[in-house]
Amino acid sequence: MKPADIAAAIDAQTKPPGSLGALEPLMAQIAATQGTLRPELGQPHMLLFGADHGGGVSAYPRAVTAAMMANIASGGAAISVLCRAQGIALHVVDAGVDWDLPPPGVIARGVARGTRDMLAGPAMTAAQCRRAKQAGAALVAALPRADRVLGFGEMGIGNTTAAACITQAITGIDAVGRGTGVAGAALARKRRVVRDALALHAGADPLASMGGFEIAMMAGAMEQAAREGRIIIVDGFVATAAWLAARDRARLLRHSVFAHVSAERAHRAVLKQLGVRALLDLEMRLGEGSGAALAIPLVMSAAALLREMATFDSAGIPDA
Repeated sequence: MKPADIAAAIDAQTKPPGSLGALEPLMAQIAATQGTLRPELGQPHMLLFGADHGGGVSAYPRAVTAAMMANIASGGAAISVLCRAQGIALHVVDAGVDWDLPPPGVIARGVARGTRDMLAGPAMTAAQCRRAKQAGAALVAALPRADRVLGFGEMGIGNTTAAACITQAITGIDAVGRGTGVAGAALARKRRVVRDALALHAGADPLASMGGFEIAMMAGAMEQAAREGRIIIVDGFVATAAWLAARDRARLLRHSVFAHVSAERAHRAVLKQLGVRALLDLEMRLGEGSGAALAIPLVMSAAALLREMATFDSAGIPDA
């Protein structure tokens, strides 16, 4: 559909032009990516990928990843509550958690029990990175084609360090932030880790050399979602790092909705560089896909407005 035709159709609806604010560009994006002014988006899904890291800096110990993944799968985490409240199907995926066996409710796709220390060498091999991306793509391909909206989230102690490395390598933006709340000496150590990792892996693939299995799996899933013409709801800082590391970003951008501006310090600058506007700005920095879960109802509402709102002509109302 031509952008001018979509804009004219939205302006013809029973409202002053532009009166739905930021929802109107979202409506236009949905119409363009789905190829219709009557989009049916089906059941929304949230894919949450979890993994451990060999060299991240966090306020929490590594064992929290496994504990939180079990909590998410059993329904006790913030993302679990938000998905229930919004009717979103939640898929909890082990991409590389350090445990013997995933608990019930977790999809086992673990590449290894966490990445290696990025300061001692590449975080993962090229083969491991490829395997993670392929696993993410396969998970998306297995979802019903009628379900067009996919949210993406993550869980992994230390993964804001990996995300900062990827983001800074790709965008040049100083991407080190507080993550889980580190400050003082811990924040200084995080800065050193990112600085040293960037120097060590200069010229290498940022995703394989400094990333995490959950970030790689998410990148592969996003690529597949774009190939299938689905709507990608990007959560916060770590999910945006996965988005940056994905291939064919021009196509990805057409299909992507950025859910919120994370309180993680670099995220706003990254979105500005990409030239995109996030739907929400709630000063959140939880991860887990929590911002995406809150944005999905806005996407579903925008599609409903396209489908169901009358025009001035159909309602017999004089147009200004």
